[in-house]
Amino acid sequence: MSYQYTAEQSISGEVSSVYHSLASHRKKKSTNRLPVIVIIGAGFGGLHAARELRKANARIILIDRNNYHLFQPLLYQVATAALSPDDIAEPIRKIFKDQSNLEVVMGNVEQIDCDGRCVQMADGNTIEYDALIVAAGSRHHYFGNSEWSRHAPGLKTIPDALKIREKILRSLEKAELMESPEQRKPYLNFVVIGGGPTGVEMAGAIAEITRRTMAQDFRHIHPEHAQITLLEGMPRLLPGYPEELSEKARRQLEDMGVIVHTDLLADKVEAHGVQAKDRWFPARNIIWAAGNKGRSILQTLDAPMDSSGRIEVGPDLTVPDHPEIFVIGDAACVHKPGGGELPALAPVAIQQGRYVARMLRSGTPTEQRPAFEYKDRGMMATIGRARAVARVGRWKMGGAIAWLLWSFVHVAFLIGFRNRVSVMLKWLWSYLTFQRSARLIVGRNFAPKEESR
Repeated sequence: MSYQYTAEQSISGEVSSVYHSLASHRKKKSTNRLPVIVIIGAGFGGLHAARELRKANARIILIDRNNYHLFQPLLYQVATAALSPDDIAEPIRKIFKDQSNLEVVMGNVEQIDCDGRCVQMADGNTIEYDALIVAAGSRHHYFGNSEWSRHAPGLKTIPDALKIREKILRSLEKAELMESPEQRKPYLNFVVIGGGPTGVEMAGAIAEITRRTMAQDFRHIHPEHAQITLLEGMPRLLPGYPEELSEKARRQLEDMGVIVHTDLLADKVEAHGVQAKDRWFPARNIIWAAGNKGRSILQTLDAPMDSSGRIEVGPDLTVPDHPEIFVIGDAACVHKPGGGELPALAPVAIQQGRYVARMLRSGTPTEQRPAFEYKDRGMMATIGRARAVARVGRWKMGGAIAWLLWSFVHVAFLIGFRNRVSVMLKWLWSYLTFQRSARLIVGRNFAPKEESR
């Protein structure tokens, strides 16, 4: 692929060294100038694209609104006090400290100028690119009912997880002070909306907290007082999984005391409960796990989008009419040859990131790029202690074997040796003692969530 660099950036004031570095390259026309590849987002897709480009003869600029890479599949364990935030996050600069061709910018991208080949930062600075990889992830989708977010927080970020954790722990403390079971009931009712992997994992984890872990430490809370309800609008849980595994997941949740309702959509979410058709589910703890949509930054690409706000990319994951712009991960809608769309899963984003990096590194002309092909190696979801479901190739399994496989895979994919050791030790401690190690209430003030990277 050929590149052309046209930087005309004006730098003033105290800005990052990356911006100064970019300014030093402006107006250079020499043939040995390195092309600039900008990556928006340090999630799974962006991280693996950057790693794959470590030997590329290019300047890589990785932008993220946070200074860390977050291992989102274990975020629910932070929300349910099993792990601490630093167990599942690793500083981006530490990850790439030995990659000399990569620079990190912490900041928010406000707009993508496709024609000008630059990204506008919220702080007013501009970063120009020759190729752009958009791996901005997704945010919660309330299907036109954004006001529900006040009462039913979703789970996408560390602040989300800490907010949910604190709400759960405070509810248990309030329940402990109530004089009668009837007064305790609202604080011990939990409703999880959405029966995908996140919803299933959250419901199982909350069941373990209320029925085992916390029952050991509180004097007036008894396991039978807690009620965990999982609502799913589709006919079965885990809609993207084989039907056999969906049924296994349902049985395992019900064995833990979770009340599962399928074919039941939430019609109204309020501070004290959820209305679904003619059913009212009273609860002070409501968690949203029902849907995601693309971040607002994607709208500035002026490209076709699906109903969830994701960019409909071509076979090579590029934006129509812009072969230099790739969109991957949760931000991309990728149609499969046989029909349907690729799921929003970490393995999909990882493979897409590596594919895009290979295309850029090899300089494959646009018309010769092979279509991206996802190699489905399986899927899995954990439900609780020694409970999980998994599909690996043609093999389908549930229970303790699936749980052990899930644990091994997630530890293996964690970034950083310290994180792997910490998570394994905490899981072992929790398994042996039924205790959860991250149960501090810190009175944290949560800043408003930022939408774009």
